[in-house]
Amino acid sequence: MPHLSDTILRLRSFRAAAAKNMMNSVPPGADRLTDLRDFGANPGELAARLYRPRGLPAGAPLVVVLHGCTQTAVGYDHGSGWTKLADTLGFAVLFPEQRRGNNPNLCFNWFNPGDIARGQGEAASIKSMIDKALALHKLDKARVYVTGLSAGGAMAAALLAAYPDVFAAGAVIAGVPFGVATTVPQAFERMRGQGLPDAAVLGSLARGASSHAGPAPAVQIWHGEADATVSPANADALLAQWRGAHNLPARHSRTQTQGTARRRQWLDETGRVAVEDIRIPGMGHGTPIAPGARTELADDGLGAAMPFMLDVGVSSTEEIARFFGLTQAGRIAAPAMAAASPAAKAAKALAPVKPSRIDILPPPRAEMFTPQIEVKITPPHGNLGPYIKHVIEDALRKAGLMR
Repeated sequence: MPHLSDTILRLRSFRAAAAKNMMNSVPPGADRLTDLRDFGANPGELAARLYRPRGLPAGAPLVVVLHGCTQTAVGYDHGSGWTKLADTLGFAVLFPEQRRGNNPNLCFNWFNPGDIARGQGEAASIKSMIDKALALHKLDKARVYVTGLSAGGAMAAALLAAYPDVFAAGAVIAGVPFGVATTVPQAFERMRGQGLPDAAVLGSLARGASSHAGPAPAVQIWHGEADATVSPANADALLAQWRGAHNLPARHSRTQTQGTARRRQWLDETGRVAVEDIRIPGMGHGTPIAPGARTELADDGLGAAMPFMLDVGVSSTEEIARFFGLTQAGRIAAPAMAAASPAAKAAKALAPVKPSRIDILPPPRAEMFTPQIEVKITPPHGNLGPYIKHVIEDALRKAGLMR
């Protein structure tokens, strides 16, 4: 098998470095999650962590977030900012967590048929957690969503295929299509983009994972074009898989290009965005974040830069929330949430959210884990003059074109 030993050595090196950096990157007191215990059948032997904002009303949405290899639930939350956004928008967040006894690298076992089939293994454990969270906090079972990074992204794709009746939508970040590997060697090959099935097979794999006769969940796909860990060919295969599940043509319905970045959308017959693809040039393997960047939903940004959490100036957390429709989910009143999170104090002054426009400019250089991609986010309303001037000047300074 070509270069398998090299891949294994690289992954071991990544694991050791990432584990050390992850421990140093999560500050004391960053754990905002509580244990979800006694959630029922747990054949995958996973742990469950949950975040429910104070004052969350009955009927709120639930987002399931799956960490990547070497990561933990707390680390991924700290890096991505999901619970901070939950405080602002009003939804619960469930973090299934892998145990080292199941996988030494803390990867979800997306390549094991016994862990991704409906009613089996890790997939069944996550379904049990969802059922428990929905019942315990009276959440809306029609608004359950899933997202994940890398192995967590591949598991998110598996859950969308195995349980299309459970999830309204999902987002896969740097992941692998459902059902394309059944062994560890095959998993390494697929990660390199080798041996991926054709579009017809990919679509049939997703459709055949359950007996669900209704519409497939909407799917958003993220990938860095400089990803050397999971080849961007997997994003193309994910697109083919979910276009097939939705019976959509290869030609996208509309596209949005800013700089060198590309967002493509496929609409279903109702006009809903059924599949969306976002590629970020110069970005390596990880979750796109924008810590410290003022946006419509967070004055001081979301997340923190750390291993596999890449500060590229665009928050995938915020964009995924928009794709899920959570920006219209109904905000929690600021007085009820003020004690729970400083981020909620800023939410009080926010008007109803409209989609922003993201302009990604070509990076001055590209590094595997710390790409430098400048982003301009234009608010849809308000006095834009001073804001636009500040953003443009800041981008020029960072690009070395202005002092």
